[in-house]
Amino acid sequence: MPELPEVETVKRSLAGPLTGASITGVTVYFAGNIKEPDPETFRRLLIGKEFLDIARRGKFLLFSLSGGYVLVVHLRMTGQLFLAGSGEPVDKHTHIVFSLSGDRELRYADQRKFGILELVHKEEVHRLKGLKELGLEPFSTDFTVDWLAAMLRDKKRPIKNLLLDQTVVAGIGNIYADEILFEAGIHPEKPAGALTEREIAALWQAVPRMLELGIQHRGTSIRNYVDGAGQRGGFQNLLRVYGREGEPCCRCGAAITRIKVAGRGTYFCPQCQHREQQ
Repeated sequence: MPELPEVETVKRSLAGPLTGASITGVTVYFAGNIKEPDPETFRRLLIGKEFLDIARRGKFLLFSLSGGYVLVVHLRMTGQLFLAGSGEPVDKHTHIVFSLSGDRELRYADQRKFGILELVHKEEVHRLKGLKELGLEPFSTDFTVDWLAAMLRDKKRPIKNLLLDQTVVAGIGNIYADEILFEAGIHPEKPAGALTEREIAALWQAVPRMLELGIQHRGTSIRNYVDGAGQRGGFQNLLRVYGREGEPCCRCGAAITRIKVAGRGTYFCPQCQHREQQ
């Protein structure tokens, strides 16, 4: 699933080419991704609208359009948003094509068909399920070490579980949670409320550091993620624990271990993230 760095990369790669472009047509090959309104109204309302701005909130993309509308997109597991020339072949997994001024197209493809597109008036964005419950942005000035310490206090669930909770910190998914915890030297099963002051400080530093590193390398392309230009990311080449079961740790040489935490495959170094630190 695209996480914060991937969604941010898509946003940045689309912002320049899309801003000022007008939607001249909408072709829907599969309507199941359109949550609101109905597909025909969705198509009708979008035609003639101009892209004004693109924002990101957690793993959501918010496209501000003329007329006071906002197109909200959540890519979920395999969603892709990318630009293409109007004459290029349409892949079988492409479900929606937004025809643009200048003989270009914005295409939404989704192999697993789990993604969501919603078109609402800007005053309605705050009520959308998923968006309204989001926690802090990890790059926000409100994301302080004191806030994090208060949020972790008395929490019994594993720290990885808490990192994945979008109502706490928005945008972190399975890949970056593992890389963040390795960077901080924290065992993924350690109860969140049992973290020491030193560990909380290390975690607070690791969260934005690893997310920013992911953005700098244009995201992680393990499966089918591409940016708005259809290009793969490069952060998969820098992963130190995720997907590296049995390989030597880059720090100590111990074999990377895979377990399940809160039902999610979890990778960590049993030496650098030792259980006895709990």
